[in-house]
Amino acid sequence: MTGFSKNLLNIDPEKECERCVKAIRAIMKSKLKRRGLIVALSGGIDSSVTAAIAVKAIGSSKVFGLEMPERHSSSDTLTLSGKVVRHLGIESVHEDISEVLESVGFYHRYDAAVKSVISEYGSDWKSKIVISALFENKGFSMFSLVAETPDGRLIKEKLGLKAYLEIVAATNFKQRTRKMLEYYHADRLNFAVAATPNRLEYDQGFFVKQGDGAGDIKPIAHLYKTQVYQLGSYLNIPEEILRRPPTTDTYSLQQGQDEFYFALPFDKMDLCLFGKNNGYSPEEVAPSVELSPEQVQLVYNDIDTKRKTTRYLHLGAQLIEDINEVKV
Repeated sequence: MTGFSKNLLNIDPEKECERCVKAIRAIMKSKLKRRGLIVALSGGIDSSVTAAIAVKAIGSSKVFGLEMPERHSSSDTLTLSGKVVRHLGIESVHEDISEVLESVGFYHRYDAAVKSVISEYGSDWKSKIVISALFENKGFSMFSLVAETPDGRLIKEKLGLKAYLEIVAATNFKQRTRKMLEYYHADRLNFAVAATPNRLEYDQGFFVKQGDGAGDIKPIAHLYKTQVYQLGSYLNIPEEILRRPPTTDTYSLQQGQDEFYFALPFDKMDLCLFGKNNGYSPEEVAPSVELSPEQVQLVYNDIDTKRKTTRYLHLGAQLIEDINEVKV
């Protein structure tokens, strides 16, 4: 085995792009048998690269983009997703999902859950969930709620399990509403839906079941986030998106993925996941991620924990017995 280094995540973007293009064409023709692909565009690198690869595979006329912001979305979401639409020359539609979320009581449910922790919280406040640093609590993660008042004052409170689950359950309305609209447009166009998780998100269960985790094809799920950025540069994705830090774009306060879910920023998480997947010891990985071997071991343990606790997200409906064969 070669020595561990950051270079192990380097790819040949041209060859990788061509491999993805060939695979998409084959899957569309032999398995999905649909005319084109729907891609939900968030203004982030994953959805942008997915759409760009789809265009290379089947042409811009057969890729349809959906821009689906809501009341809590980042102000630059539409700006960036619009740049991708124009860059790729694809047709798209803007579907603001705020009214749908209002009709199912999302904003009321969310605010009520937050108020159970911060009683003075109001609808004109902003908020997010953050996770404690993995190394602060002997490998255990603790969640807190951060709220910002209209005058910019920040309040941080520890989250109990009940409030945490209620907040997450409420925000999951967003991903499931978006997926409902994706499949509406897929049905009317006779298209398939392309989901956009990268390898880190897919492996670690950073998606909503029947929400952003649902799709007919997942073109970049085998690629580490670092590699997705390499492809993005090769595909000339707009520079603002290449420079944009990964966000959840779920909460009204700006939130990085490492604040909410991952133990480390994505580049270091990629290296730790690659190291674990390929049999490298914590001692070998530690210098590349600027951590101690003991800290890398904690990240390895956290990877295993997330794989176990999120396996449910990967499972389809469970059957009492196999019904593939019809019994006469």
